[in-house]
Amino acid sequence: MTDFISSRENPLFKELRALQATGSKGQKARLSAGRVLLEGIHIVQAWVSDPALSMLITSEVGVANPEIDAFIRQHCAASPDTRVIYLDASLWGELSELANAPQIAGLLSLPASSFQPDLGKQKALSGDVVVLDRIQDAGNVGAILRTAAAVGFTDVVAISGCAHAWSSKVLRAGMGAHRVLRLHEGWSTEQAIESITVPFILASAHGEASLYASEHQLRQPVAWVFGSEGQGLSHDFLMHGKAVSIPMDSRVESLNVATAAAVCLFETLRVRRAR
Repeated sequence: MTDFISSRENPLFKELRALQATGSKGQKARLSAGRVLLEGIHIVQAWVSDPALSMLITSEVGVANPEIDAFIRQHCAASPDTRVIYLDASLWGELSELANAPQIAGLLSLPASSFQPDLGKQKALSGDVVVLDRIQDAGNVGAILRTAAAVGFTDVVAISGCAHAWSSKVLRAGMGAHRVLRLHEGWSTEQAIESITVPFILASAHGEASLYASEHQLRQPVAWVFGSEGQGLSHDFLMHGKAVSIPMDSRVESLNVATAAAVCLFETLRVRRAR
């Protein structure tokens, strides 16, 4: 099915713009609709042939791009119920957050794990997990998701207070990592502690143990916990896990949380491959 939108008063166009909102307003809109807007050719392509990508949005300029045209044809062949929307060129700039980018976007149904679970009904997680403890910067959240996917982790738990994992900025920083991860959002610290059955290892600048002296623990499934940029790790996690630090020059107090996560997660991968 193909439609053309030429008015900014069109209800669908208004919904698409609402899904792009930042902060809690955007998160509320996405959770209420159960859908998220993907923008950018590489991010949209990550969901090619997935029926959850139920709508593609482009323009006459966009479909003139051979890569976009080929992608639309490929996706619609695999998912024939996909709805294709053409925006008037004058409207694209009001929707897109990307300057001079190929004009393609997609509407994706959110996975069930992205909605806050009922108390006592969340799944037990017994494999490797990354826990994001109230990390608020969207770029940091997206970078950690990308790293988690790169090292082969699948489950990511975002504690309430994190940047929304499906916001535009997180999606761009994740560069398609969302496609291969199970994202569990809106969990409380208590829910995470009760439902994650593997040992917690906490990245902390004040951890007494060195990351590089933790090979024994890293050989088995673990839950890596990375804390808030400003407040650090919550007290409850500190009481239930082992805090480790990354050795560094004494003139530097700490690392950016996304950088620290990359060091810790790739050390986990190194230990396992060395074994």
